[in-house]
Amino acid sequence: MEIIHKIGRRKTAVARIYVSEGSGNITINKKDLNEYFPTATLQYKVRQPFALTSNEENFDVKVNVFGGGITGQAEAIRLAISRAMCEVDAENRLILKPEGLLTRDPRMVERKKFGQKKARKKFQFSKR
Repeated sequence: MEIIHKIGRRKTAVARIYVSEGSGNITINKKDLNEYFPTATLQYKVRQPFALTSNEENFDVKVNVFGGGITGQAEAIRLAISRAMCEVDAENRLILKPEGLLTRDPRMVERKKFGQKKARKKFQFSKR
C-alpha cells in the first residue's frame, strides 16, 4: 500500500497527515502522540477513527499540524484520519459518517470590522 496524504481543518488549525501500513505509531510534529497531547481526552479524539474502524494497530501516521489551539489541532487530525480511513476502505464511510467524524466544523473567530469595537459590538449610538 502506498502512502495516503490527507488534510483536515478545524477553526484555524490545519493538519496534514501521511498514513502508511505499520504498527499503530502516531507521530505529531516529530513527537509521539502521548508527548504532544498529554491529556487522555485529546489522545482519544485522535485515535477515535481507528477505534471505530478497528484499525488501531494497522497504520502508522505522520502528522504536520499548525495553527489554532490544542483542541482544534486534535480535531483537525481526527478529520484527516477519518478521510484517510474512507480512502482505505469505502465501508468505513458508513461507520464514520453517523458519528460526525467526516463533517468539517467551520466555526472560526469572526474578524473585527473597521469602525467597530469588536466583530459585532458597536459603539453606543448618541443622538446628541
